[in-house]
Amino acid sequence: MSAQKKRNFQIEAFKHRVVVDPKYAEKTWKILDHAIHEIYNHNASGLSFEELYRNAYNMVLHKFGEKLYSGLVSTMTSHLKEIAESIEAAQGDLFLEELNRKWADHNKALQMIRDILMYMDRTFIPSTRKTPVHELGLNLWRDNIIHSSNIRSRLHDTLLELVQRERTGEVIDRGLMRNVIKMLMDLGSSVYQEDFEKPFLEVSADFYRGESQQFIESCDCGDFLKKAERRLNEEIERVTHYLDAKSEAKITNVVETEMIKCHMQTLVHMDNSGLVNMIVDDKYEDLGRMYSLFRRVHNGLSIIRDVMTSHIRDTGKQLVTDPERLKDPVDFVQRLLDEKDKHDKIISLAFSNDKTFQNALNSSFEYFINLNPRSPEYISLFVDDKLRKGLKGVSEEDVEMVLDKVMMLFRYLQEKDVFEKYYKQHLAKRLLPGKTVSDDVERSLIVKLKTECGYQFTSKLEGMFTDMKTSQDTMKGFYASLGPDVTDHPQLTVQVLTTGSWPSQSSATCNLPSEILGICEKFRTYYLGTHTGRRLSWQTNMGYADIKATFGKGQRHELNVSTYQMCILMLFNSADRLSYREIEQATEIPVLDLKRSLQSLACAKGRNVLGKEPMTKEVGEDDSFFFNDKFSCKLYKVKIGTVVAQKESEPEKLETRQRVEEDRKPQIEAAIVRIMKSRRVLDHNNIVTEVTKQLQSRFLPNPVLIKKRIESLIEREFLERDKVDRKLYRYLA
Repeated sequence: MSAQKKRNFQIEAFKHRVVVDPKYAEKTWKILDHAIHEIYNHNASGLSFEELYRNAYNMVLHKFGEKLYSGLVSTMTSHLKEIAESIEAAQGDLFLEELNRKWADHNKALQMIRDILMYMDRTFIPSTRKTPVHELGLNLWRDNIIHSSNIRSRLHDTLLELVQRERTGEVIDRGLMRNVIKMLMDLGSSVYQEDFEKPFLEVSADFYRGESQQFIESCDCGDFLKKAERRLNEEIERVTHYLDAKSEAKITNVVETEMIKCHMQTLVHMDNSGLVNMIVDDKYEDLGRMYSLFRRVHNGLSIIRDVMTSHIRDTGKQLVTDPERLKDPVDFVQRLLDEKDKHDKIISLAFSNDKTFQNALNSSFEYFINLNPRSPEYISLFVDDKLRKGLKGVSEEDVEMVLDKVMMLFRYLQEKDVFEKYYKQHLAKRLLPGKTVSDDVERSLIVKLKTECGYQFTSKLEGMFTDMKTSQDTMKGFYASLGPDVTDHPQLTVQVLTTGSWPSQSSATCNLPSEILGICEKFRTYYLGTHTGRRLSWQTNMGYADIKATFGKGQRHELNVSTYQMCILMLFNSADRLSYREIEQATEIPVLDLKRSLQSLACAKGRNVLGKEPMTKEVGEDDSFFFNDKFSCKLYKVKIGTVVAQKESEPEKLETRQRVEEDRKPQIEAAIVRIMKSRRVLDHNNIVTEVTKQLQSRFLPNPVLIKKRIESLIEREFLERDKVDRKLYRYLA
């Protein structure tokens, strides 16, 4: 086969030239110009948009795009000038209506013109970097209408006047406002901002500055806040109806600045209606309004918080330093709880449970509770009152609520170890006579204390409950060992207490009646026979007894008395009258306890089983006592309490404080040794800081006491001073 011959193809130009009519561009533009006029004159229904599009297409195709574009600019400008004259001629309220109507017409016309000139928009304009048709129409409207010397200021004044009229309560055409404002926004953000927003904000600032000054002079704080809140809501609503959404932050900032920020100090300190008055009168609604308004302003909440903190501290300081209010510890603590409840409710209902306010409240309570050195004792006395009688018939939920409130106050205490000392004393006085409302409630509080402060804090308290249970088992064993002889003796109940777990008591004993001594000795023999290496010492000051007494006319009563009172009463089985000194010599009861016991037996109205001469309220050393044959009571069982001060006396308080200080010494030393063992070398200031940090959950150690314990450890060769730097300590392994 022979190879095919290769052929080359070539495209040649037409042999004849295409000649365009020199007047083509002019003729075609006249058609398009006429069409634009008809569109603006609302006669577009008779136009053929397909033919007009083709004419515009051909003009661009034949390189007449520039003529088409410049002609469009000229024709639109001409029409817009006519429109401007029409708008300028509109009077009063018709001005905005005419502007809005002409704007709507211009937009419709612009849409049709853009459809006709679509090919120019797509090809010629991008290549020559000219403004697209729609944007061009907006720019021409801006330059010839909005920025017209006769329209610009008039439009600006009219819009601001309408806003002002609406602020004074008039009803305006919001739809018209929305359309005109939207027109400014469509013309570009700079037009909206320069021609409306900027002057609008300036005028608003002047308006609210004047109005707020007027309100501050004529309204109380609550009314002012209501008016400010209403104005703020009005401006937010105005934005949603006819302003740009971006204006909301700006106009609300103006209202916040002029109505709130400039008057915050005046409002919170306003006489008879400021923040303190709102707190005192529990005005939750006004407080909530103040919180929501002030939080919008920089530092607004800190002003409320500072004033509230100052008020709480002043109120609390008055409460804890007022001698009248300190007379009743239970009432004192109840007032603290009431104050805490009051402010908790305010923070919850008015301040949205704001953590910063809660922290301020806590720090304020911690401040003033610790101003009173007796707060730990009083809180323990409050618990004692509730757990003895105050919680009878109360539901479990209410009991838990009371315990939680007590724990809240306990957390504020800096000297938690002092509370522990008093709590142990009061717990002992509840457990031993069986005066506690419920063991479960007692244990529940101990669990809470354990959770708060750790096992070490409550180990001795738990040991007290263990002793009570063990004592019950011991007594069962003792009576079982007596056998048939059990009826020959008075019934005895003994609680054997571990020395370290219970409050330390003075070991002063009294002379027990012979009727009791026999059974006591038998118990001692039994107990020491069943337990080796133990020693028993009787705490007669902590006991109580039930004794049967016969008065005049054969009237019988069962008297519930303390051990000391029993010893005194038993003396009158063999004597009708005894002097104070004879009773003291026979019983050997300590003087203070003897006087209290005699006072209870002879001076308590309705409980005076003894008579006294002379009949005074106080017991003197020259007094004499006799059996009151005329004693009578409706009840068979009569409880005779001991006259005991609810609070500690000054000597007792001093003794407790000394015991606390002694107990703190080993704790501080242990903390120092722990720190130095891990750090090996440390300067004095850092040791003090570390020790305080470790012990602050129990108490705040005094730096002077820390220094003394360091000196003691140096003497005992646990630490040594650095030979060069005397403030530096080294641990000796």
